[in-house]
Amino acid sequence: MNPRRAFDIAFVGLKPGIHEFTYEINDKFFVDFQEQEFKNCDAEVKLTLDKKVGFMLLKFEVGGTLETGCDRCGNGFPLELWDEFNIVVKMVDDPEVMNEQEEDPDVYFIGRGESHINVAEWIYEFINLSIPLQKMCKEDEMGGPFCNKEVLEMLKKMEGNATPSNPLWKGLDKFKDLQ
Repeated sequence: MNPRRAFDIAFVGLKPGIHEFTYEINDKFFVDFQEQEFKNCDAEVKLTLDKKVGFMLLKFEVGGTLETGCDRCGNGFPLELWDEFNIVVKMVDDPEVMNEQEEDPDVYFIGRGESHINVAEWIYEFINLSIPLQKMCKEDEMGGPFCNKEVLEMLKKMEGNATPSNPLWKGLDKFKDLQ
């Protein structure tokens, strides 16, 4: 059986109302996608599908941990994941045209004749969107077991050597205290 089939939902056989699905995500899930900047992913994605007439509301709840590199010291550290994402899936006659024209990324169109929807790409996107742009240990954890203490010491030394002001702004100092 194709591993991606585990992410297919046969919505046509579901009654209108709320249906829940749970997906356990680990590093094997990301093999078919590009190389990731993290490893040791242990995430759980809870999907709530609310089927209505002509459309579905999908709510993804991402939770878990993964290991990534700290942007401050370069060492790997465990990062907690938690986020929620919503998608509205509408059934239309010409989904390709509608998807090209739609500007809202939270709306997706499928053909009226479709019977399955695959949520693997959304799960991939939402896990990656759950990772903050700046991946650093929290301030109170600096110097902790995951930090590279040599790099932190080097950063402190460099901070002391920083030039106090930029000479480009020198002439503007006289306008600081004007009322």
